[in-house]
Amino acid sequence: MELKTSGYAPVNGLQMYYEIHGEGEMPLVLIHGGGSTIETTFGTILPLLGGKLIAVELQAHGRTSDRDAPETFEQDADDVAGLLKYLKVDKANFFGFSNGATTTLQIAIRHPELVNKIVILSAAYQREGFIPGFFDGFAGATLAHMPEPLQAGFLKVTPDKASLQTMFEKDVARMVNFKDIPDDAIRAIKAPALVIVSQHDPVTVEHNIKISRMIHGAALMVLPGVHGACIGEMGVVTPGSKVPEITVALIKEFLTN
Repeated sequence: MELKTSGYAPVNGLQMYYEIHGEGEMPLVLIHGGGSTIETTFGTILPLLGGKLIAVELQAHGRTSDRDAPETFEQDADDVAGLLKYLKVDKANFFGFSNGATTTLQIAIRHPELVNKIVILSAAYQREGFIPGFFDGFAGATLAHMPEPLQAGFLKVTPDKASLQTMFEKDVARMVNFKDIPDDAIRAIKAPALVIVSQHDPVTVEHNIKISRMIHGAALMVLPGVHGACIGEMGVVTPGSKVPEITVALIKEFLTN
């Protein structure tokens, strides 16, 4: 989809990078995963989604600046809300992947007035939602453990290894310090929700079933493959796969019905 405009918004001490693609009444806000950029999470499906898209890059990620504060999902949610205020957007749909899905849940909790519908892919709201041993992997993690496609994607838009290192360390710290969202906060979400999880995700299918049952009327979709494969996330693109097209078709049907 052709890029309509891009820029930097002054939001909560950040220079927050955003892109606007396409046209439409109700925009869809795209929120990338941890360690990612707009391109590395959404590059495959962005041309397929249609409508008006607002893609963002969160604190220390991609082209967005950092600030002297930890990354948190709550702050990310407030930053996205601040960006929409800057852009004079009163209501939107939201599509978050992985860490971006947790941020999307926080937007629905903290800024419900902004939310029309939410799509969450590979979401977790509590530590128990991750596969056994998941958090063990962060002990002693170094930049060398970060997937090469994500490193390359960051350096492509911000060719600064010190910034990449900072982003990596802040992402690791956010996961080490992952705080459970209370069940009641999830139950209080009133926005229509589409919950998507891959069969071989670092978050469990059971956890996402639980989320779908806690958000009243939520739809659930379990797809084959690994983390991010259903949207062709960078590093897990399967040449010739139709799954991203199918995923997008189901997302568009949810958003328009």
